[in-house]
Amino acid sequence: MNLKKFLATIISTTMIFVGAKAGAVGMPASELMRLDEAPRGEVARPMQQTLTSENSGLNPGYSVTPIQNTRPVAPDDVLPQVTATAAIVIEASTGHVLYERNADQRMFPASTTKMMTLITALEGNNLDEIVTVGPGAYNAEGSTLWLDVGEKIPLGDLLYGMMLISGNDGAIAIAEHCGGNVPDFAARMTQRAQELGATGTNFTNANGLPDPNHYTTARDLAILAAHGFSLPHFEEIVSAKEVSFPWIHDATKLLRNENQMLWFYRGCNGVKTGYTDAAGRCLVTSAKQNGVQLIAVILDSLYIWNDSIFMLDYGFSRVSSQTLIKPGEVVKTLPITSGRRKSMQVKTAGEIIMPVFEGDDNAYEIVYDLPEILTAPIKSGEAIGKIRVILPDGQEAASVDVVTTLDVEQKSFFRLVLNKIRGFFA
Repeated sequence: MNLKKFLATIISTTMIFVGAKAGAVGMPASELMRLDEAPRGEVARPMQQTLTSENSGLNPGYSVTPIQNTRPVAPDDVLPQVTATAAIVIEASTGHVLYERNADQRMFPASTTKMMTLITALEGNNLDEIVTVGPGAYNAEGSTLWLDVGEKIPLGDLLYGMMLISGNDGAIAIAEHCGGNVPDFAARMTQRAQELGATGTNFTNANGLPDPNHYTTARDLAILAAHGFSLPHFEEIVSAKEVSFPWIHDATKLLRNENQMLWFYRGCNGVKTGYTDAAGRCLVTSAKQNGVQLIAVILDSLYIWNDSIFMLDYGFSRVSSQTLIKPGEVVKTLPITSGRRKSMQVKTAGEIIMPVFEGDDNAYEIVYDLPEILTAPIKSGEAIGKIRVILPDGQEAASVDVVTTLDVEQKSFFRLVLNKIRGFFA
């Protein structure tokens, strides 16, 4: 073990000990926040109302004593207690902005970068691909998964390690495997991010270590997170609290997610923490309640947990949900040709729940993409069309399959001929 790894081991051991103490059962979230987030040399001025599960989205057993923001805030800012330099809350399926502060200001993303590393890998590779660790990953700076040169690890395992404990070495190994080298992979990340609408973003690496040309905005990170939730495996990775893998160089073989919001906040399902001296404390958080998925981004914050709770609480207070399509709902009756039945009811295979925003007209167009006639043979449960929900800007927000409800055999050849003869004389 080289000197860098030896020193990192000592530091990591200390951090694990503090984290375990802070995460003890019954410990208020406010104490963890002050241990982990209070800036040095600053006197915190408590605010009046303590947040609990009764008056906020906190899970039972946690409470937060709000800290007065000591940074300047615009007079019209509705969340002056939020300490982040740049912040935004959006509803994921529509992109509707519920709160923003300096959302388009260029910022350093730190390890929230790894969210785009995950997206790029998921879109171009399979989780069961085997990654061979190279010297670039072994020599990575900062947080680590303790990877050794020549180790062969499934890509899916490395994605969990990168997202749960922010392994910089894992991010490099992923980039080299998926993109050949880190610069080429980072260029792919940038291109894909801009295709998705994150036009204020440029990546030069896969892990978020400081670089003057590596930057983003709060709005862009929210856009990317919302896209991530549309991908298979994204949510299961970013919402995992703990995972175990045999290749982990630790007796526990366990990785524990650094995103404490997964424990604190009701419905939290992701996504990524980040910190460097240049970026400050950063967090992209997501939570889903009553069918509504919110994304909150805070960059350069004094108190990342407090800020996230305030912003998610505010977001959920301004949006509710509406069931537009119910599961198993009969859509219509369609005629059948060449079958032993003349018609059949078709129904929805799932539901569509859409957000309703306070003070907005909430106009959704429902489009039925169905055939005019069915042709036998038909299997019950076969998808024959879709119902789509379209936003005012023309984008599709959600869809659900429409399926058949019966098995229908095709008529015999003799009966088909007889029907054609009858039709001719009729």
